[in-house]
Amino acid sequence: MAERFEDLVVWQKARALTRQIYNMTREPVFARDFGLATQIQRASVSVMSNIAEGFERNSSAEFHQYLSIAKASCAELRNQLYIALDIGYLEQSQFNQLMSQADEIRRLLIALRATTKPRQP
Repeated sequence: MAERFEDLVVWQKARALTRQIYNMTREPVFARDFGLATQIQRASVSVMSNIAEGFERNSSAEFHQYLSIAKASCAELRNQLYIALDIGYLEQSQFNQLMSQADEIRRLLIALRATTKPRQP
């Protein structure tokens, strides 16, 4: 079991994806669209932040809930990647690479949630 949230592979992968999202949204074509740029940044930050916050909570039930929120933020991020592709801010290859990373994070969140499932009374 991890001792710190920084030890969680899913958090490490979310951190790497967040860094890439910030780099991508600094590109001139994307940076001009302040609304989408900040929204996709917030979604990526939310994924890693909810993993961290949930890990530091006092119960597996709370961690489970925060992982659910992180998974929902990951869905929001994936949705915004489709928007960025559809309006020409991303090339197909960039989209595929980022979407692959986001989907891996989604799968890791599902697996981690399964190990933290709250017990039924």
